Amino acid sequence: MRILIIGTMNGQIGAASAIATKHGSDVSHVDDIDRGLEELRSGKGADMIMIDVKLSIGSLIDKLVSERITIPVVACGIAADAKSAVRAIKAGAKEYIPLPPDAELIGAILSAISEESHTLIYKDQSMKDMLKIADQVAPSEASILITGESGTGKEVIARYIHRKSSRKNSRFVAVNCAAIPENLLESELFGHEKGAFTGAVARKLGKFEEANDGTLLLDEISEMDIRLQAKLLRALQEKEIDRIGGKKPVKINTRILATSNRDLVEEVKSGRFREDLFFRLNVINLDIPPLCKRKDDIKPLAEHFIHKYSEENDISEKPLSKEAEENLFTHPWNGNVRELENAMHRAVLLSTGDEISPEAVMLSKNISGIDDTDAANENIGDFIGRTVASVERDLIIDTLKHCIGNRTHAATILGISIRTLRNKLNLYSKEGFQVPLPGTVEK
Repeated sequence: MRILIIGTMNGQIGAASAIATKHGSDVSHVDDIDRGLEELRSGKGADMIMIDVKLSIGSLIDKLVSERITIPVVACGIAADAKSAVRAIKAGAKEYIPLPPDAELIGAILSAISEESHTLIYKDQSMKDMLKIADQVAPSEASILITGESGTGKEVIARYIHRKSSRKNSRFVAVNCAAIPENLLESELFGHEKGAFTGAVARKLGKFEEANDGTLLLDEISEMDIRLQAKLLRALQEKEIDRIGGKKPVKINTRILATSNRDLVEEVKSGRFREDLFFRLNVINLDIPPLCKRKDDIKPLAEHFIHKYSEENDISEKPLSKEAEENLFTHPWNGNVRELENAMHRAVLLSTGDEISPEAVMLSKNISGIDDTDAANENIGDFIGRTVASVERDLIIDTLKHCIGNRTHAATILGISIRTLRNKLNLYSKEGFQVPLPGTVEK
């Protein structure tokens, strides 16, 4: 793990660095936020930022968001300064470390950030079979295409492959091709020189260079524009890239993993995806089975998420009731592991008894699909006389309520990109409809 320390930290930089280094981290230090951003733009990257609480943490986080740099920020300040700690957390800091630094606390935070959202939980034989192949090909240099429905855990598998590879001590960099506007994705991947376009105030290295000697994950690669696919193909074939506005190519040594929830063979046939790029990426294909076909994974995953969110929200951990557990096994899980995680998060927050009841889990048949034919026939009359647009609007808003306002989870369940969902929600807001905010509990 690489840690970037920003600021003086009340003279405790040496102590914090020594603790982090002892836990296997590579530590660098800069004096202020601007120099910290320069360090990140240079391609050196970081897995965590530790920043002096006296600096403008909100400003740093805003700049990270605007430049699409996703790094957890941890604030550090003297133990007695409670008001600064609260301000830091409200500004977006993930944790607050009191100074002088405590070795156990820093170790715990490093461990938590390292493992967060990357834990691989499985028991089902179908996952064991898939991971056996992953173990076999991980040490190679081959490109790997990871496929499966939305929410099955494709990025988790990509990180698993990286940890099992010879590049495990170098960086793992992930880019969501669907979440970045098309006109910015090229710069994000390949970088740009100062003055290459309006707003390019400084040279910025792209993700290929950030991941040099390591692994680059191209998430949802099927969303990439066909023009940009040609530039990606050249990078894979020639092992070199061209920064926007650059005068000469830059050599790279980056292993590529890619994910897709679409059938790329059909995308190739339709002309939306280059056939030569498909073959270049698809040296090995790992296809993750949907959750409905890995029943033995449902209970251990549910228990893992209950533990995670009970601890995160400082709530006493409760077991699933027998009825709730049975409901989990019969639910179709169209949103896969991501939907299960969302359901368990909601259950932890809403549970009131000694066990987690079905009422707290709140599985919605309207979103997952109704298998009962009679029930479906009874409800079909609700749609007669309505426009497709109005039915779609209600479905999207109801799904968002079900997901407690979480846009990413809602988009996954609906089977649309986060960009499409946001555009529709903006339209509904302008039309005067109430759109659930993040954290809104379904009533």
